[in-house]
Amino acid sequence: MYAARLADYKLLEEMVDTKLLVYVTGDRQGWETQIASDVLDLFVHHLDTMGVVKKISLYLYTRGGDTLAAWSLVNLIRQFCDELHIIVPSKAHSAGTLMCLGANSIIMTKQATLGPIDPSINTPLNPQIPGGNPGAKASVSVEAIRGFFEWAKTELAIRDDESLANILIKLADMVHPLVLGQVYRAKSQIQMLARKLLAHQHISDDRLDKIISFLVSDSGSHDYTIYRREAKENLGLNVIKPTNEEYNVIKRIYDSIASELKLNEPYDQEGMLGSSNEIQYTIKRCLIESVSGGSHSFVSEGELKRITINTPGGIQFAIQDTRKFEGWRYENVPVPNLQQYSV
Repeated sequence: MYAARLADYKLLEEMVDTKLLVYVTGDRQGWETQIASDVLDLFVHHLDTMGVVKKISLYLYTRGGDTLAAWSLVNLIRQFCDELHIIVPSKAHSAGTLMCLGANSIIMTKQATLGPIDPSINTPLNPQIPGGNPGAKASVSVEAIRGFFEWAKTELAIRDDESLANILIKLADMVHPLVLGQVYRAKSQIQMLARKLLAHQHISDDRLDKIISFLVSDSGSHDYTIYRREAKENLGLNVIKPTNEEYNVIKRIYDSIASELKLNEPYDQEGMLGSSNEIQYTIKRCLIESVSGGSHSFVSEGELKRITINTPGGIQFAIQDTRKFEGWRYENVPVPNLQQYSV
């Protein structure tokens, strides 16, 4: 599939006069991946093959991930170019939106969406999920904590210091005090990172405050989606609409990647086995690609097998998933002749 996309990668590079870098963290149900720091060395490989150039465009699809990894990736790419532009074919949410803030411009298709950047805290001290698997921890949303206090003050009209202190004590019984402290630090950090990244879009200070406030807290929900018109007209981000020809290539690339990563197909063990009792599988879950640097894909390989289990209640049937490999694979092929391809 990478070989089939190469012509479109090169075509898009020529259309917008750029070097193209593709980063897709898959959100296939059951096989989700996220922005993480393990990709930094892989990005260096692709950037080294490009060399230092005037303009790099990052083709980005993600539901989010680690905030500091996103920050590091934007700054890493900027060491290799004068201008960074981000192309959003569909989704660039959470930490993906944070990356977009660090671009000189954001090229968004009509179906592309950004989202809030309010962080969630995940530490060993997080509260246990009631009724969940042993050791399973609940994420603690920065804005959920803020919303809890706003609800107490606004809806319940609690104003006096003693009552608010009792609420805080009760909350600290449910969420470790160190996690609550990290919540405050995380919010301050995300505001600082967003402000630094937005400097590349040359936005006025009052507009800057509005953008950060909306993305960090005022949107109301982490699931809020921001389409192109709102991003440009309401928030004031430097958003560019692709031409029809550019859109066709951007969409063709997305369709190819979505097909390869099966983004719209949930993980169905029964469906994969079909009438077989045992199969081997290889599932691609994340991609980093460029014309000069080849293709890195994060894959999971294993075996599905139907088994029977003897229990006190009788025989039960189950599917056993034995994971044999999980990590990055590399592929490279010659660059195609563009004269054989058209828009």
